[in-house]
Amino acid sequence: MPKQRYCAKTTFDSPSYSQGVKVSGSGTTLYISGQIAQDAKGRVVGRGDFPAQARQTLKNLKAMVEAGGGTLADVVKLTFFLTDVRYRQDLVPIREEFFGPKLPASTLITTPALAHPDYLIEIEAIAFVEGR
Repeated sequence: MPKQRYCAKTTFDSPSYSQGVKVSGSGTTLYISGQIAQDAKGRVVGRGDFPAQARQTLKNLKAMVEAGGGTLADVVKLTFFLTDVRYRQDLVPIREEFFGPKLPASTLITTPALAHPDYLIEIEAIAFVEGR
């Protein structure tokens, strides 16, 4: 398998995410810009509703990966930007709906604001798509 979860012996092996994902072999790497809770016409989805925004953002991310020729199983790194750290508790089960309990490697950052005041979450990703 070209993607393998790993953790250094001196690093905490979290039960809720992977510290690292090793990718080997040849293929295509997708670098996906931060996705937000917008529909195809650019309208905000779930204004004031974090779970609705998280699901829409992950749906947009999924669509971007698929447009690049991959699936969510090809995502090796996620970076989450939240406007409030308290949203973290709501994010974990929603993330698991799309990715399962461990993969991919992830980083969570809180920020006082995103590009628009209605956005509560933004997610960027890196995916590795094997030659198919």
